[in-house]
Amino acid sequence: MTGMHALASGGPDGVNIPAIVIPLGVIFIVCGVIAVIVASYFRLQGHRADAVAMAQYRKLAEDAVANQRELRDELAKLTEKVQEVERLMREVG
Repeated sequence: MTGMHALASGGPDGVNIPAIVIPLGVIFIVCGVIAVIVASYFRLQGHRADAVAMAQYRKLAEDAVANQRELRDELAKLTEKVQEVERLMREVG
């Protein structure tokens, strides 16, 4: 029976090593999981911010294209008017 008592206590000094190692292991695992969750959360927030910025850039690009089309139309109208004025000047001059 003394052999059983020595095994249950964990060692010759009476220190129960598994009673210390198991809770520490669980604590380390829980802390690791929490660290991974926090890192993933902040990475997700970064991706969300990037998505919002990309949406704003996409809208800006669409607006720029629309403005460019308007300017091209106005330039075409202005070119027609200038050509008409040049034609009138040739007729008069």
